[in-house]
Amino acid sequence: MDGSGPFGCPICLEPLREPVTLPCGHNFCLACLGALWPHRGSGGAGGPGGAARCPLCQEPFPDGLQLRKNHTLSELLQLRQGSGSGSAPAPEPAAPSAPPSAPEPSAPCAPEQWPAAEEPVRCDACPEGAALPAALSCLSCLASFCPAHLAPHERSPGLRGHRLVPPLRRLEESLCPRHLRPLERYCRAERLCLCEVCAAQEHRGHELVSLEQERALQEAEQPKVLSAADDRMDELGAGIAQARRTVALIKSAATAERERVSRLFGEALATLHRFQTEVLGFIEDGETSMLGRSQGDLRQQEEQRSRLSRARHSLSQVPEADSVGFLQELLALRLALEEGCSPGPGPPKELSFTKSSQAVRTVRDVLAAACASQWEQLRGLGSEEDGLQKLGMEADGESQDPDSTDQLENEASRDYFLKFAYIVDLDSDTADKFLQLFGTKGVKRVLCPINYPESPTRFTHCEQVLGEGALDRGSYYWEVEIIEGWVSVGVMAEDFSPQEPYDRGRLGRNAHSCCLQWNGRAFSVWFHGLEAVLPQPFSPTVGVCLEYAERTLAFYAVRDGKMHLLRRLRASRARRGAPASPGDPFQSRLDSHFGGLFTRRLKPAFFLESVDAHLQIGPLKKSCISVLKRR
Repeated sequence: MDGSGPFGCPICLEPLREPVTLPCGHNFCLACLGALWPHRGSGGAGGPGGAARCPLCQEPFPDGLQLRKNHTLSELLQLRQGSGSGSAPAPEPAAPSAPPSAPEPSAPCAPEQWPAAEEPVRCDACPEGAALPAALSCLSCLASFCPAHLAPHERSPGLRGHRLVPPLRRLEESLCPRHLRPLERYCRAERLCLCEVCAAQEHRGHELVSLEQERALQEAEQPKVLSAADDRMDELGAGIAQARRTVALIKSAATAERERVSRLFGEALATLHRFQTEVLGFIEDGETSMLGRSQGDLRQQEEQRSRLSRARHSLSQVPEADSVGFLQELLALRLALEEGCSPGPGPPKELSFTKSSQAVRTVRDVLAAACASQWEQLRGLGSEEDGLQKLGMEADGESQDPDSTDQLENEASRDYFLKFAYIVDLDSDTADKFLQLFGTKGVKRVLCPINYPESPTRFTHCEQVLGEGALDRGSYYWEVEIIEGWVSVGVMAEDFSPQEPYDRGRLGRNAHSCCLQWNGRAFSVWFHGLEAVLPQPFSPTVGVCLEYAERTLAFYAVRDGKMHLLRRLRASRARRGAPASPGDPFQSRLDSHFGGLFTRRLKPAFFLESVDAHLQIGPLKKSCISVLKRR
């Protein structure tokens, strides 16, 4: 008996077993519905799968539907099986069951052997674990059916209107997520697959075509799209290859640079170690040489004193009656005195090896300044004057903009600065008594004090002299010729006390002055007791440019009509909230106190530090700077 009659199950196509009648009137096997609705089975139609539908008419049922056995239909089936099929003779008692040729209940759903290359889409109506490959998928039922279970769609008039498509693995993707209806139309305006409801509502007036029509069109365009994708993949492949080469280049360059830097640091450390060895050896040699002479003189004086002591004692022991002994011992004492009459070498005037610390300190300061400067340039955070230096070197002598007072590059034209020329005359009422003035332009340090008249503005502890007149606005420029010795050139506040002691009164050692110093080995700048060593070589002519409004003081080396920046002193324009000049104590001191210097009237100031110091104020001729004859 097959399932084509009214007593057959539309799912397994076999006679009904434990029949269940749905509210729509269709009958099914209880086991078949349980397999089709795995989450509902005998426990009801509700559950996580949503509303259940009849496999034949797709009528939905409430979630609380209970699948119960139809006892009337079950009894009718038993009576039908017992009476045979109408007037046909009854079967023999030995064969009450189905004939041997009839298939078992699970025969239509027995699995077959399929190739393992690609797993086929399985029938959703077959029992789990024994599903046959699906022949078609129904977008209305949202299920795939094998040829046997597809028969109801071919016979039932209510199922013939369902849309059947080749087997699909993910049927839910073929439904509209809003209306849960099959996607049957395509909107070319928005490039979307639509259901009929979406097409009739949101996309009304758009160009709508069937999915098959749009696929035919897109398949015609597919070779062009694939070709463009291949071209883009080739471009990306070339870009990836180039990027990989770049990465490899960066890594190799970094490795090579790291090795070079390590080697150079090793050489620098070796140089410092060698210099340390030489300086320590110099100290040891000086100590040995000078100590040998001093210890020899000490032993000689101790021996002379011992001889004098013995001769004096011997003389005191001679009896008064012994005239011969007295004369002999007195003669011995006189001879001992004559041996000690010549003066000894005396203490050394200068310990040469004590200059070693000063030399090492200079090397340390130069090294620290060079490291700080190079590190700022390396990070691209160099100060503004560093950038101007580079700009000036690139300009290579090009003339400056005459309308700009801030263009003070590393190598600027001297003619530009001469527009701000200031004639400096030395004020004799401020000159220290150990300074000899030559008119109002020259000054030299001397050993014997000069009998200057008393003046409340005269320096009493420092060999310094100021220029006449006070500067309080505008831009000023003057030049100084260093003839000999250690010289400092700068500015000092007009109200600074000239009676300050040497340590606090010297130029650049307080907050009321700053200067450029030449100490016989290198240039350096001083402010508020701090020093910054400069790497530039010696220049006999030094230009000083004071921009009072900008609160800037700059020092230049003047050579062949060109200005070479030595150092510009001013507070840095740090960003708000950023620390000022980290790692640079001198610039930090400028940032903190340099602006206060310009709250006072300033005067040109000069400090002659060594006993042979000699300088002269430059004549500021436009054609050239006169070079004075040096000793």
